Amino acid sequence: VQLVEGGGGLVQPGGSLTLTCIASGSIGTSDMDWYRQAPGKQREFVARIDSNLRADYSESVKGRFTIARNDAQNTINLNMNSLKPDDTGIYYCQLAIPDTWGQGTQVTVSS
Repeated sequence: VQLVEGGGGLVQPGGSLTLTCIASGSIGTSDMDWYRQAPGKQREFVARIDSNLRADYSESVKGRFTIARNDAQNTINLNMNSLKPDDTGIYYCQLAIPDTWGQGTQVTVSS
């Protein structure tokens, strides 16, 4: 399975973006995660959704981001609201089993 992210871009603080991750094959019952990496920083966990649609978020995005999955279409979305400059980075989706990563999509929050 290959993962391709899209939907990144430049947005002003307070704005919104929706990222999409498309899998080339079935994601089965695997957890799906979003991570991000800011310039000069380590990659960090953002959100996770399991096959029962239970979601988990990092404290820094809780209440602003929403993760969703559509197993019929093999897609995972990340709806991001009230964006802050600290949300800037490359966003990656990950298929937990087998461990698979996309190439990332750039999100820049700046005025």
